Amino acid sequence: MTSFRRFGTMIDCSRNAVMNVPTLKKWMDISADLGYTAVFLYIEDTYEIPEEPFFGYCRGRYTQAELRELDAYAKSKGLELIPCMQTLAHLNALTHWPAYWPSIDTGDILLAGEDRTYELIDRMFASLASCLSTKIINVGMDEAEMIGRGKYYNKHGDRDKSQVLIEHVKKICEIAKKYGFTLCMWSDMFFKLVVGEYYKATEINEEVRAQIPENMQLVYWDYYSRDKKRYDGMMKSHAKIKDNTWFAGGLWSWIGFAPDNEFSIQATSASLSMCRKNNIQDVFLTMWGDNGGECSKFALLPALFYASEIAKGNSKKGDIKKKFQAKFGIAFDTFMNMDMKKGLRLGDDPVNPDKYLFYNDPFTGIHDIHLYGNEGEIFKSFAKKLGKGKKDPEFGYLFTSMQALADFLSVKADLGVRTRKAYASRDAGELADVIARYKLALKKLKAYHKAYKVQWFKENKPHGFDIQDMRMGGLMQRLESCRERLEAYAAGQVDCIPELEEAQLPFMVDGTEYRPGAILYNTYGGSSTANVL
Repeated sequence: MTSFRRFGTMIDCSRNAVMNVPTLKKWMDISADLGYTAVFLYIEDTYEIPEEPFFGYCRGRYTQAELRELDAYAKSKGLELIPCMQTLAHLNALTHWPAYWPSIDTGDILLAGEDRTYELIDRMFASLASCLSTKIINVGMDEAEMIGRGKYYNKHGDRDKSQVLIEHVKKICEIAKKYGFTLCMWSDMFFKLVVGEYYKATEINEEVRAQIPENMQLVYWDYYSRDKKRYDGMMKSHAKIKDNTWFAGGLWSWIGFAPDNEFSIQATSASLSMCRKNNIQDVFLTMWGDNGGECSKFALLPALFYASEIAKGNSKKGDIKKKFQAKFGIAFDTFMNMDMKKGLRLGDDPVNPDKYLFYNDPFTGIHDIHLYGNEGEIFKSFAKKLGKGKKDPEFGYLFTSMQALADFLSVKADLGVRTRKAYASRDAGELADVIARYKLALKKLKAYHKAYKVQWFKENKPHGFDIQDMRMGGLMQRLESCRERLEAYAAGQVDCIPELEEAQLPFMVDGTEYRPGAILYNTYGGSSTANVL
């Protein structure tokens, strides 16, 4: 049995991939079997509020009937189903609809201090209270640095942002009391507004600490470190602000189509040991879906299993691998091949280049400068390894999809580099070869789209796949367009291709210049083009 009061996973159902009901039940089956005691649903707007027809409209939101069904199923498995909602920021989907524009402060942040805002939040609580048996709700409120700087500023002037936040927190806690909820919220805003940054162990102003309502707990979230001292320091800082701090780690499902089990295991091993040391009782592991929700949560099965063993006090790697194979019928290392990053990694960051190499334009080649030059061969080897799991009766579909991804990247990853080389040489043979690779890449991309479609519709509601169709369909057309222009150049019909004449610059992330090797980057738009989408 796990040593924690609550030990769960959080499924992101807000970044296009809304896990369907049968698959979520399967996730609950596995979770309960491994000793987890809770499942958290991250639902920004993907749940039904009868009085708010545009809330989650066309987004695959869970109906109230579906949530009741899921809650009953979770209870039958000994699990607590807990919602993670948003009551301040990260509500960008609402900004799509004119009905909510008056309630937006700036960006994706709700307008604090307004009756309409609190009417909406009241309806959020009322809807969830009618569907779920838990009395715990995570109300979000993270990463809202621009609170009070839009419509709020125009109406109220330049107020201390920490006080605007505190007033908003108090109001939400008052509403929650009507429904008997105890709340928890991500803790970063208190550190950012008072100290200026997160992940820095420090003292929090006594005046701020005293204003945090009794029925609000803090969640320290940290997915990025393997440093036990960092976890220990932050947990001690949280204990000085509020009793009963929660901890949220991460199973890395948000860096593209592929997972990062390796880093997830390392970070979780460090963080859970510090949770025990600091007597943290409520722990969950987030599985985000940033920028499209492409990665299957089941691709993190090795990290999920490993974390469950650590929570039980078992850290023996060999024993964990044996138990994994006995449980799932697949070798642990075979499943780990889904990471697809060995030989591509730079440093110790949780990186996976699959997505930015997938969409990296073959002519502008924003990320070409970071390639070692052997990426194609590395992905080819992964395609071969992943083929070993295709016949598995339970997860064969996932291995089929991931193999098709690796197969496509074996041709696409360095296509831009090859294109520039052939263009610069003006050699007819090299040009003919690279043109043929465009045709092959298009064929493999269509095969991947077909396999990925099976994966998506097996695991998720159909809503959100429109984005995958648009992105991959756009890439298909772009490959065709580039091939046609190369053919025209090879035939002497055009004298030059302007994009291939332009010198390439190193891509910059957070002010750091990255040279050859994988980088931590997961944005479709920023990889596919330098132009305005």
